[in-house]
Amino acid sequence: MSAEPDGNAAPRQLLAMYDESMPVVYGYFVRRCSDRGTAEDLTSDTFLAAMDAARKDAPPPITLPWLLGVARHKLADHYRRRHDRFSIPVAELPEPVDPGDDWDAELDRIVAESVMARLPEQHRTVLALRYMDDCSVPECAELIGRTVHATEALLVRARRAFRAHYPEPEGGRS
Repeated sequence: MSAEPDGNAAPRQLLAMYDESMPVVYGYFVRRCSDRGTAEDLTSDTFLAAMDAARKDAPPPITLPWLLGVARHKLADHYRRRHDRFSIPVAELPEPVDPGDDWDAELDRIVAESVMARLPEQHRTVLALRYMDDCSVPECAELIGRTVHATEALLVRARRAFRAHYPEPEGGRS
């Protein structure tokens, strides 16, 4: 740490919170990636980017919500690089154990992921935190740096956008 400027405590702050925040960041990626290797790589990339930011002359506030924001950007970059993410043909999916029960759920998941990929980042983020990570609205608000009221409004807009992009069932809506 001798290379850090005397007045910059941000790198030490990041290192001090590493043990507590690493499982949170890794868990964030594990729930959103297809394999653990990718989650590990993205976790590493997140902490490297965080340390680079912490070493700047005017570092950002080093907090867990800020670190999760870095993680969201790393995940978005990962999916942008993998433009073929949602173009996997259905025929290549593994056979479900009980095709009668699992096929509809699997197909719904694929469609939902495709719809999520087309939404703006802030909509994807708030929907993932609320419905995939099961965060409460106040927890979502804290993680994305908004008020609870603003987060509720964002959730309304995000759900509306999701429904607008989600295909109607055959025969129209019931």
